[in-house]
Amino acid sequence: MKKLRISVFVLMLVVLAFYMFYQEGSLPVDRKNQGVEIFTVHKGEGLNSIVKNLSSQNIIRNKIVFYLIVKRLGIEKNMQAGDFRLSKSMSAEEIAQNLTHGTADVWVTIIEGLRKEEIAQILTENFKIPTIPFIEQAREGYLFPDTYLIPKDSTIEKIIAMFTANFEKKYTPELQSKVKALGLTEREGIVLASLVEKEAKFPEDKRKIAGILYKRFKADWMMQIDATIQYALRYQKKEKTWWKKDLTVDDINVDSTYNTYKYKGLPPAPICNPGLESLVAVANADVNTKYWFYISDKKGNMHYAVTLEEHNENIRKYLQ
Repeated sequence: MKKLRISVFVLMLVVLAFYMFYQEGSLPVDRKNQGVEIFTVHKGEGLNSIVKNLSSQNIIRNKIVFYLIVKRLGIEKNMQAGDFRLSKSMSAEEIAQNLTHGTADVWVTIIEGLRKEEIAQILTENFKIPTIPFIEQAREGYLFPDTYLIPKDSTIEKIIAMFTANFEKKYTPELQSKVKALGLTEREGIVLASLVEKEAKFPEDKRKIAGILYKRFKADWMMQIDATIQYALRYQKKEKTWWKKDLTVDDINVDSTYNTYKYKGLPPAPICNPGLESLVAVANADVNTKYWFYISDKKGNMHYAVTLEEHNENIRKYLQ
């Protein structure tokens, strides 16, 4: 009986000690410190790494306790990637809950070939910014396609600056010098890249298409690109898209400086925001290509031709 009482007493001490350990570890690091620190959770980062980083930044008191709190709440799989504004005045549970929502930044992916109106739609779904002012301020062709971690409170100006800075970083002086060596201005190089982006589905075709378009431009031929007309036609309410699928005879005859069936040379500005592959393709365009024509079949495969007769035969074989 005496041994039982001792065992119960020891057990109570252990429980009390653990309770005090848990309670102390749950408390804020500094309740009076209202300062905010940015804490980053990277994509795919595990709980152990998150706990370690919280401890190293002195945002939590005890790694073991924080780990136990996350497990008790069952929120390990709910933790988000991004930047979080945390404070040392927060308790461990408040921090844990904060990491499951309320990230200070939002991951946004901009794919290649979108026009600025499409990008504006994506942004307004995630940020409190108006669509029209973004469209008015953004420069088509310079909103570099990539995955961005954007602060929730970002302004239009900050978001555009982020896109533009990334464009300037990726579109290196070496690429720009190659474009200049082809006798193209910066604008012409980016416009050509936007055409390549919409015309070539596969990377291996981009350089060939860039060479053909370059040759046609320098020879003062009509570029004859459907995507430029689609750009001119703008939003299609019935199809709910910015890129009309099936062009009519009336569409081909639309009076727009973007109509490359009606006006020679390049359109006045890019028709979309090209990715790095298309920019590189123009810089390294196969200007000695023997081809002058190409078509894309329903699967996106390219078929090239030297003469108009060969081109018409390709149309008969692959498009009719």
